[in-house]
Amino acid sequence: MSIITEDLVSLESISASSPHKVITALAELIATAGRAGHAASLASDAWAREQTSATGMASGIAIPHCKTSAVEQATVAFARLQEPVDFGAPDGPADLIFFIAAPAGASEEHLTILSALASSLIDESFLAELREASDAQEIVALIENSVSPDQPQKTPDETPSATSGEPASARRRLVAVTACPTGIAHTYMAADALKRAAESLNVDLQVETQGSSGAAPLPPEAVQQAEAVIFAADVDVRDKHRFAGKPVVAGRVKRGINEPGTMITQALSAADDPQAERVAAGTSGEETAAEDSGESFGRKTQRVLMTGVSYMIPFVAAGGLLMALGFLLGGYNITDVAGDVVIDNTLWNLPTEADLPDDFVGWGPLGAYLGSVFFAIGDTAMSFLVPALAGYIAYGMADRPGIAPGFIAGAVAEPLMEAGFIGGIIGGLLAGAVASWFRTFEVPRWLAGLMPVVIIPLVATIVAAGLMLMLLGGPIASLTSGLENWLSGMTGAAAVVLGLILGLMMCVDLGGPINKVAYAFAVAGLSGAVAAGEQAPLVIMATVMAAGMVPPLGMALATFVDRRLFSRAEQENGKTAVLLGAAFISEGAIPFAAADPLRVLPSAMLGGMATGALTMAFSVTSYAPHGGVFVFFAIDNFLLFILSVLIGTAVTALSVIALKRWARKTPVAESTADQQSTAPETATV
Repeated sequence: MSIITEDLVSLESISASSPHKVITALAELIATAGRAGHAASLASDAWAREQTSATGMASGIAIPHCKTSAVEQATVAFARLQEPVDFGAPDGPADLIFFIAAPAGASEEHLTILSALASSLIDESFLAELREASDAQEIVALIENSVSPDQPQKTPDETPSATSGEPASARRRLVAVTACPTGIAHTYMAADALKRAAESLNVDLQVETQGSSGAAPLPPEAVQQAEAVIFAADVDVRDKHRFAGKPVVAGRVKRGINEPGTMITQALSAADDPQAERVAAGTSGEETAAEDSGESFGRKTQRVLMTGVSYMIPFVAAGGLLMALGFLLGGYNITDVAGDVVIDNTLWNLPTEADLPDDFVGWGPLGAYLGSVFFAIGDTAMSFLVPALAGYIAYGMADRPGIAPGFIAGAVAEPLMEAGFIGGIIGGLLAGAVASWFRTFEVPRWLAGLMPVVIIPLVATIVAAGLMLMLLGGPIASLTSGLENWLSGMTGAAAVVLGLILGLMMCVDLGGPINKVAYAFAVAGLSGAVAAGEQAPLVIMATVMAAGMVPPLGMALATFVDRRLFSRAEQENGKTAVLLGAAFISEGAIPFAAADPLRVLPSAMLGGMATGALTMAFSVTSYAPHGGVFVFFAIDNFLLFILSVLIGTAVTALSVIALKRWARKTPVAESTADQQSTAPETATV
């Protein structure tokens, strides 16, 4: 199937005033053509990518793009706008829009075609032909010819030839790496732009494209012979240690597209300057790009904390669900004997009644043994929670040299000092700060190789873990213990207030930083609570999970109760949201929130607060950190848990229906133009 067809082309038929509306209209075009199941999901994924970095390019083009599960076939939609729209390009708004949608598991062949199209977009003659084309058929032919395998295409990995008779050995040599978050468009455009500029400057430049369609790494001899390196990247440059000690010019990937000649000239100047910035051992390409863009301290702190939480969650999911299986097979009190059963028994020597608690409620001797095995593995996995959090916070600050110091500082915080979740965060920040500071040191080339694997981890571990042991661990442990005692003592109205706060946090950004903070707070005490028999952390876990289920379930219910308020795509998303909500995946409500945040988010927060308060008031507990209704066996008072979720779901559904009915000027229609009116910019509340 072709990546573009005539029904994926819009010529002067889209009238939009913002990038969001253009993306929404093109997503609808793709869905109408049968290439996407859910236009809202496709638009949401593309808009999320747009917010990481604007996709406007020079010469009046914009390339919104994404990898998404909303499409199964690599697809390009094209629009020539009536009036140009500002997509953030340096030279003004764009009138030619290419919406590129790649399946999450796209084949290398399709990704190569898309990257070839991206490379064509820096060709002024190609753009001129698109502006002069009279119909959709001509547009399709132009785009297909640009990516046709029958045409000789210059791949981004080829090195351009010299423009003079000068031998290659006499030319100055540079290497470059280009990368963007999705690796579909900007990666290859930057590579081609840099190569064309290098050719005009008679510079020998080899480029490594770290994109979706793959690229061979730069030859080691090319890196060794290069005088300097250029990073045009919005994400972490993989295997950056290869360039340690090289003069470096770094910027965002769009700079490689818009200012390739400037970057090459600066790289040549850096090669001649002994004081020029160099690639330090163990640095992160993500940090370089962030620093180049002037990332604020608050934003950087949020980024590294979210890095730690995101890497911690798999430990929580695996460990918590294994513990829940242990409870299912071995009963709630399998914790009392799990260690002894695992050590003293086997599948061929199952435990006897004497080995089990007097009030054993598991599934017989086999259930007791398997339950003990699952619980022991899960409890071990949960013991990595705080070290993993600290280790990957440090990784977010200092790349790989920060991992070991962060893990060690986290392990000192918990379980050694019993400083818990707070201690893990502080230990990770300390380790990352020390490792990040040491990477700024200029060292001889012979020492550069030892920095990331020996010197930085050693020094950062001594400083971070030493401070945790000698100065910070005790006070943080006291603070953590006091907080836990305070939470354990919460009853009545105080517990309800805590439930309101946790419910609000779980629903305010649907899987974003605030949601993750509440979730991490809940799971941090889960393992210790199980071992110590404490009730409060288990109630908090149930509250957080119940509240997180409400937004997708509430939106699904709203689409069933009053379908006419929602587009066809939203009605389809509502069906999917039932399963996502039941499984505790708050992100199932994101397509609704992306299209109408001023109505959806307040409604979700109201429902989440109601559910959080009720779950706390009912003292529902959960031994599992994830899974929603599918881990019913790990939730005490399951019927009250379901009742709390259903009430919050009803509150969300009724709230969003009321807002959509009365807090608007015009009803939702089914047409593309009317759906554009539901964009955030036009909501009247």
